[in-house]
Amino acid sequence: MSEDDAMPRLDQQLCFAIYSTMHAVNKTYAPLLEGVGLTYPQYLVMLVLWEADDVTVKDIGERLQLDSGTLTPLLKRLEAMGLLHRARDPKDERQVRIKLAEKGDALRQKAKGIPGQIARAMGRPAEDLKALRKDLRKVRNALLGKRGKSDAKPHAG
Repeated sequence: MSEDDAMPRLDQQLCFAIYSTMHAVNKTYAPLLEGVGLTYPQYLVMLVLWEADDVTVKDIGERLQLDSGTLTPLLKRLEAMGLLHRARDPKDERQVRIKLAEKGDALRQKAKGIPGQIARAMGRPAEDLKALRKDLRKVRNALLGKRGKSDAKPHAG
């Protein structure tokens, strides 16, 4: 068998580098998020709400690239924890609006230091991390067929 026919080595696979890095990121987040009582997916939902309160489930799903079947149980759990309120939109009963509860808004202060702790744990200068984030978004968008589209979306309110 020629070298061209050989299977690429695991350590040569970009997909494994991304996978194993995400695994390490999750392990780093876990104790920090445990301190604020959230899982990583719950933290992502809260980040969206801390940026823009009173949004639809659809808005959150688009930001997090999650379908409603995945998102609804997360939102129900966060509501049971007293962090948010879900209610039908009076202007469009098909839509469910999500608003921060007082407890959810207060949690923002407790979680405020997490991004900095993660950045320090990564051991890279801020500019490197900014460039990496930009490159990863480009790769993700290319894979999803969204070439040239920005992550920035106007916040519904």
